This record gives sequence, structure tokens and C-alpha cells, in this order.
Amino acid sequence: MSHRLSKTVISILVGMLLAGNLAATAAQAQDNGLPDIGTTAGGTLSIGQEMVMGDFYVRQLRSGAPLINDPLLLQYVNRLGGRLVKSADSVRTPFHFFLVNNDEINAFAFFGGNVVLHSGLFRYVENESELASVLAHEISHVTQRHLARAMEAQKSSAPLTWAGALGSLLLAMANPQAGIAALSGTLAGAQQGIISFTQSNEQEADRIGIQVLQRAGFDPQAMPNFLQRLADLTRYATKPPEMLLTHPLPESRLADARNRANQMKSSPVQSSPDFYFARIRAMGMYSTSDSPYTATLLDNWAKGNVREQQAAQYGRAIRAYQNKKYDDARTTLQPLLDKSPDNPWFLDLMTDIDLGQQRAAQAIARLQKVPDAQDSPVLQINLANAYVEGQHSADAVKLLRKYTYAHPDDPNGWDLLAQASAAQGSRGEELAARAESLALGGKLDQAIRLLSNASSQSKLGSMDQARYDARIDQLRALQQRFRPYEKS
Repeated sequence: MSHRLSKTVISILVGMLLAGNLAATAAQAQDNGLPDIGTTAGGTLSIGQEMVMGDFYVRQLRSGAPLINDPLLLQYVNRLGGRLVKSADSVRTPFHFFLVNNDEINAFAFFGGNVVLHSGLFRYVENESELASVLAHEISHVTQRHLARAMEAQKSSAPLTWAGALGSLLLAMANPQAGIAALSGTLAGAQQGIISFTQSNEQEADRIGIQVLQRAGFDPQAMPNFLQRLADLTRYATKPPEMLLTHPLPESRLADARNRANQMKSSPVQSSPDFYFARIRAMGMYSTSDSPYTATLLDNWAKGNVREQQAAQYGRAIRAYQNKKYDDARTTLQPLLDKSPDNPWFLDLMTDIDLGQQRAAQAIARLQKVPDAQDSPVLQINLANAYVEGQHSADAVKLLRKYTYAHPDDPNGWDLLAQASAAQGSRGEELAARAESLALGGKLDQAIRLLSNASSQSKLGSMDQARYDARIDQLRALQQRFRPYEKS
């Protein structure tokens, strides 16, 4: 199979493998005017299995895909996603939203309520309702259990065979060079049946997603508007956007979305300030090819409403910071911070500017003055970073022990705790923190070795040794749960 064909097959398959972990009840399906096809997948996979598989694949993505661990952007997309999830039916598990550094327009969902957005989306969505429409679509793939239903439909293939292929497909989706070689030939041979199933999934996710979008208070017209923009891009491009390879867009799908939106009450919905800040931050800090476009957007926003003007000024401060013009960045940002001294977007960037100019003490003092800063994970990780950079390792360790307990899935916390512990000479705690970072990336063998080393360096019978040994047992149990998916 040629390299090009492999990529095409991967794209088609990933589009089908937009997964779910929740089944809509028959009554809800009837209320939505949809056939009761979301409840039949339980014979293939249980919710518990899907949760374990979701955990397994998230760790693979952390290890092999360019995920963005920006606390502000992740907080924004998770809050936006959470608002939509509250308006969805049959939600039995938590949802988690991730960002991958990829300029292509795309998004995908998989087991365990995990949704991944490409950073390139921020360039192409024109308002918050459009971004929400993408999330609502992916959430609906999950609540309809599309992946489990696909497995049910392909009974000739063992579920674990599909499970093993999914890891490669997800990596290929997030990072096109990562998963191509591992594509299963058996799975590729079934592509024709998968294509039509994908189109069915997409229309169902549109129908349910647009309801979720409206219930959450967003403009339902945003979904067909965004789909229309994707269709327009296809007409003027040498190849279609990545999103259309994984989310087929026949004319019937676009027409159906437009008709449904026209039947719903629609009123203008203003995008939140956070949307503008998130959009320009994603484009200014993580895009690799949007410099001219970003400059044009900033110029347009500078002439727009108050929210756009603020975002334009914030964006110019980001550009100056990225170019290491710290004085210019500070001068541009300071008026915004003076007006909104508790704004986390401004505080985060000013902290980075302080640290760029080796003014850690100034950053620490500013963050410590913020009321209720201890309730903000973003400000807490900023303060911890300032402590580390300012060589206040004892303060950093104290703060990070609490932070990592409350946010064990944030690699930022573990990385900083490892640095602070090393600065204190606490070798055992440093090794344990590094082990947690490795475990988040699915490298459980290496994590266990570091924890074993930490245990051997601890005082015999101490609480630290007991803690490390208990964690080793937990990771070994996790290895056993993951074993079927690794072998497949």
C-alpha cells in the first residue's frame, strides 16, 4: 500500500472511529425523532471497558502527539465543553477536552469522553458559537457510542483488533507522521463498508449536536455556517481540509443542518472575552504558519468592539513576548492589567514576561496579591513556576504537592515538582514526580523503575517508602488492565 493510500485510509477510518461511551435511551431517541440505534452497542463493549481504553489512548496521545499543555487554553476549552455536556443527554462519564498543536482544521473524539481539537480550528472559527458547534458535534459522537456501534456492526473483526488499530489511527490524526506504519491491513480491507457508516454517523452527530448547541445557549446557525465555510474551502483548495477527510460533507448533510437550524429559534449570541483571548493566544503562540493572517486579524480587531480591541492589544503583547521583545510586551500589556488586575490571561502573560526578564520576585509578589488565587489552577501553576524560576524551591514543593494531588493528570505540575524537588536535594520525591510524568505518557515500565529507585532510597518503613510501594502496585494493576490493548 502506498504512503498516500495509507493516509487516506487512516483519515477515513478515524472519521468512523469517532468514539462514544454513552448510549441514548430509547425514549430520548424517540423524543429527538431519531431511530433507537444508540443502545445496541453494549454487547460489544461495556462502559467500563470503554473507560479503560480511553485512559490507555489518552496516554498514547500524550506520548506521541504534540499536545498543548497550556493551562489557560485547556481551562477554556474544558469549560466550553463542559457547558455543552450539561445540555447533552445520557452523560454517564466525565468528558475531557484536549488541544493538539496542528494547523489543520480538525477535531475527533474517542472512548471515555475524550475530545481532541486541533489548534488550527481557532483560525477558522469566526465566533464562539462556531467553535461550540464543533465540540457539540464531537460530544454527540460520544453520547451516541459511534465507535462501539461500529464494532457491533463489524462482528467479523474481534473488538480488540479494532482497539489495537485505534491507537495508530488516533496518533495519525493528531500527528500524521506518527501512526501510518502501524495501520492494520485487515482493517484497511474493510474501508468500503466503513465509509457509508461514517456518513451516517456524521449526520446523526449533526442532528443531536445542533440540539445540544441550542440548549447550551449558542446560535444553532453556527453549525451550518461553519460547515458551509468548510465546503467553500474545498472549492478553492488543491486538497480538501483535513476535517473533510475525517468528517465527510456531502451536500445532503449541509442542507440537513441548515434546515434544522432554520427551524430553531435563533438570536445573536455574543462571543465571550475568553473566546477572543483563547483564539489569539492559540494563533499567536502555537500556530506555525499564520503570521500574516494573525497580523490582519489583529488590525481588524483593533477597529472592532471593546472585546475585540482588548484581544487585539493582548495579541500584540503575545507577539512581542514571542519575539523576546519583553519591554514592548510589558508596555502593551500593562494597561490591560491595570484595568483588570485579576484577569488570568493578563496575569499569565505578565508572569512570563517577568520570568523572561529574570524578575521572578516581581511575578511572585503580583500573583500572591491576587484575591482567591488559591482557587485558580491557572494562577497556582503560574505561581509554582515563578517559585521554581526564583529558586524558592521549598515554597514550590509545598504548593505543588497540593496542586498535583488536586490535578494528577496535569503534566505541568509533575514536571515542576520534579524540578523543585531536585533543587531541594529530595531525590526520592524527584524520582516519584518524574515517574508520574512518564505514567501520564503511558510509559509504565519506566515509571515503575523510577518509583522502585525512589523506594530503595527511602528510609526503611517510612511513609515515603510505603507511598512509593503503593503507587508501584497501582501502576502494575494498570499495566494488567492495559495489557489486552497493548498486545492487540
